[in-house]
Amino acid sequence: MMYTLIGMSLLFIAIGFIVTENNSKYLLAGYNTMNDEEKKKVDLKTYITYFRKFHVFLGFSFFVIGMLVTYFIDENVTSIFIAVYPILAYTYFITTSAKYFRTKKNKIGAYILAVVLIFIVVMFIRDYKETKLILNSDSIEFQGNYGEIIPFSTIKSIQLVQEKPKIIKRTNGFSAGTIKKGYYKTDKGEVVKLILNAENKPYILIIKSDGKKIYYAAKEESNEKLFEKIKTIPAK
Repeated sequence: MMYTLIGMSLLFIAIGFIVTENNSKYLLAGYNTMNDEEKKKVDLKTYITYFRKFHVFLGFSFFVIGMLVTYFIDENVTSIFIAVYPILAYTYFITTSAKYFRTKKNKIGAYILAVVLIFIVVMFIRDYKETKLILNSDSIEFQGNYGEIIPFSTIKSIQLVQEKPKIIKRTNGFSAGTIKKGYYKTDKGEVVKLILNAENKPYILIIKSDGKKIYYAAKEESNEKLFEKIKTIPAK
């Protein structure tokens, strides 16, 4: 997580110095599509100064706040911060820079960013919510996003394992810090389903009759206690 924060922080700061008055006609979005009359109405020098100060501040604040969130809260919240903070910052930037850069595109950009932000927040709330393991008389049910109902008749084995396989790629799912939900490819080429609400060990490993594997970890409840509950279900 630290490397992500450092990399993105340096990127934001670099952007602030890449765009200058001399290359703005090529690199500055919106300005580079204006005609000569429209460009004369833009206070370009003041705008570029504000552009640079904003990106330097964004870079430093992104790193500092991100590290504080990581160490004093947790990595899952840091993942949300990484996605949401830049959008909030750029929405603010577009709105406050309108006095230097008055175009309809500028205002439309702010609206688009606001809509994207709302979408991301809604998606994070949905995926961040714990996927519960529910025991029914004839099945195991995962309630929540990426959930499913697995009849006991289709389960080959259920066991506790201390380690999950080495993941090299997420094929379809959601990851935020220690939270991982969806389908992931292992270093052995196998695709497994992870429903990890937290990095709690041991994991519950369910192997279906067709060989498909599901690794589960609860957020609040002990995985060992859940496993013991599963063992009390009479075989059909």
